[in-house]
Amino acid sequence: MHGWRIVLELTAQQVAERTGITRDTLRRIEKGDRSVGFGNVAQVLRAPGVLEGEIAMMAEPIEPRLESLRAAARTRK
Repeated sequence: MHGWRIVLELTAQQVAERTGITRDTLRRIEKGDRSVGFGNVAQVLRAPGVLEGEIAMMAEPIEPRLESLRAAARTRK
């Protein structure tokens, strides 16, 4: 993530503000701290557009989307 942030010329403060996480959490994500929750990681990846679509939505509660996920799975078969 650090590499993407630098390439996109985003400061740690900008990413933290865009994602609603603290700079400390961002620092932990960039250092590969495995104790950071997946939701926070997905939010950070979503900020510069690294993750989009279904992958990014995995961090959101699944209950409201459960039926559409089931329908998509049936369609793939």
